[in-house]
Amino acid sequence: MGKNAPGYFGEFGGRYAPEILTEALEELEATYNKLKNNKKFKKELSYYLKNYVGRPSPLTYAERLTKEWGGARVWLKREDLNHTGAHKINNAIGQALVARHMGKKRIIAETGAGQHGLATATVGAMFGFETIIYMGAVDVKRQNLNAKKIEMLGAKILPVTSGEATLKEATSEAMRDWALNVSTTHYIVGSAIGPHPFPTIVRDFQAIIGRESKKQFRKEAKKLPDAVIACVGGGSNAIGMFHDFIDEKKVLLYGAEAGGLGSKPGEHSATITYGKTGFLHGTKTLIIQDDFGQIVPAHSVSAGLDYPGVGPEHAFLAKSKRVDYRMVTDEQAIASFLEISRIEGIIPALETAHAFYVAKDVAKQLGKKKDIIICLSGRGDKDVVEVLRLLGGEKHE
Repeated sequence: MGKNAPGYFGEFGGRYAPEILTEALEELEATYNKLKNNKKFKKELSYYLKNYVGRPSPLTYAERLTKEWGGARVWLKREDLNHTGAHKINNAIGQALVARHMGKKRIIAETGAGQHGLATATVGAMFGFETIIYMGAVDVKRQNLNAKKIEMLGAKILPVTSGEATLKEATSEAMRDWALNVSTTHYIVGSAIGPHPFPTIVRDFQAIIGRESKKQFRKEAKKLPDAVIACVGGGSNAIGMFHDFIDEKKVLLYGAEAGGLGSKPGEHSATITYGKTGFLHGTKTLIIQDDFGQIVPAHSVSAGLDYPGVGPEHAFLAKSKRVDYRMVTDEQAIASFLEISRIEGIIPALETAHAFYVAKDVAKQLGKKKDIIICLSGRGDKDVVEVLRLLGGEKHE
């Protein structure tokens, strides 16, 4: 697969998966290419997004935040109001429909914060798939509410205990399962990562976020926003939010990645800031690695950003300087989590709290009469116990 082949974003992307998966990836690519412009499929997808997910999600003017921050007007794209409480359902529904068209009976997924696992379990229940969710044992503990919801929906959680027992290991196990069960199983990758065509498929299903935002904002303000901000782990909510604005050169784009506890290896998940080009989970992208090319364990207070790689399209957008990616520490994210809850009456996901921290700086920097949109990628119910534990408010086993 040459670098100009589909699936590449500049030098990043491609398909570097085990041979055993080649046939499955080719089948997925061919099916998706056939369906994506098919009127019947688009109608079917649109039906579920409207009547099951609750789209379009609102674009809310954050009046109190705007006043408090004293800069640009702040708008929130409310993905937290989707069914299951995050953006992940947009992609899970889309891929479940693709799986059904391929005649698969079983779906599997990896999950970190549990939101993608929850979305996959939800569509598994709705479409009658046998559903298996791989989740790091550490994440099962810190995201226990989502783990319980996943099981309630009839899916089976397989906790992964190897390595750091977080998102990277869960992804590795899901890929292993898929390799052994390709004929019956579709792997619903939850982020804009993995071998081609996954980064493109996930981006296309999440692009509805930016598309709706652009239309809604134009209706409100008769112009484009001045800046758009989203958090970045693997990068699905961000690439979905950015996609419709990438060619709008006047719109500034900002990604917030997890700065964790510090700059030493193992203390953060700031892939774009500290990563080097390498290969992870079937794609060529930026990865946090040591001098010998070994992947370094990632850390973030937020289970959804706790990944040592990033989607290849984000790696390209960083290298081409189209998007400004900034680091936010655990401490800063928790401060934002509490600030947004108290000022705006919205408890955001810890992932999204990273984006709010960057947005506060951007709003002040741009000043009044400018407008920024923040992708509020998910709600924070799942993080309340963990935040209280970190603040010393509750004991955690």
